[in-house]
Amino acid sequence: MPRFEPGPGRRPSVVTGASSGIGRATAMALAAVGHPVVLGARRVGQCEETAAAIRDGGGEAVAVHLDLADGESVEHFATSAVDALGPVEIVVSNAAQNRAGAVLDTDPDSFEDVLRVNLAGTHRLVRALVPAMVGRNRGDVVFVTSDVVERPRPSMAAYVTSKWGLEGYVRSLQMELEGTGVRATVVRPGPTLTGMGMDWDPDVTAAVIGQWETWGFARHSNFMRPTGVAEAIVAAVSLPRGTHATTVELQPEAPIRKEQA
Repeated sequence: MPRFEPGPGRRPSVVTGASSGIGRATAMALAAVGHPVVLGARRVGQCEETAAAIRDGGGEAVAVHLDLADGESVEHFATSAVDALGPVEIVVSNAAQNRAGAVLDTDPDSFEDVLRVNLAGTHRLVRALVPAMVGRNRGDVVFVTSDVVERPRPSMAAYVTSKWGLEGYVRSLQMELEGTGVRATVVRPGPTLTGMGMDWDPDVTAAVIGQWETWGFARHSNFMRPTGVAEAIVAAVSLPRGTHATTVELQPEAPIRKEQA
């Protein structure tokens, strides 16, 4: 694996869930402003395609396999990132698992699988990378959550629980990091066009969306693009020292009303 040398304004970064969607877009956005990136996901082949595209454009990027449910995988990912890029300054914790299922219908093992990735896996990542950032008194950690924290959805029991828990985790972390020079930020996207949920049965997807409409969670048909969320993440980690974006919520802009067109 190549070792990149430090450069001015260069902040080595890692992005989880980088094989598609928000993670992929974030890796590309960080590289576009000059930060080298390690892309991590189980689908490491797709990460490598993105990393190759970044390198072809003059950026620095490597892909490393990452399974947040596997402690050894997380440790290998963190070690590989430092070996390739040097001390990590930006961590974007984006990877998550989402399974459709109402509270009474969700198998306990399936429920625990989601929490193992979305909560315990995130903690593994933090433990592997953030202590060194604290030791250097510098760094940014961004946690991509979801607006289900503010507006829980039906038929997403495990996912909603994990995102609620994740924001509580980050609130505690923010207090513990205060005065260390390391900033922890929640980026809370609303409906976004990503690959998440695309592996669900189409009938299940239709039923879930129908329930969202019943409860008023689909005010309009627009979804955000992953690139928009990625730009918000880059903006949060690019704030000058002394300014801390604690929580950034993003929602899709509604279509222009016909009478205003």
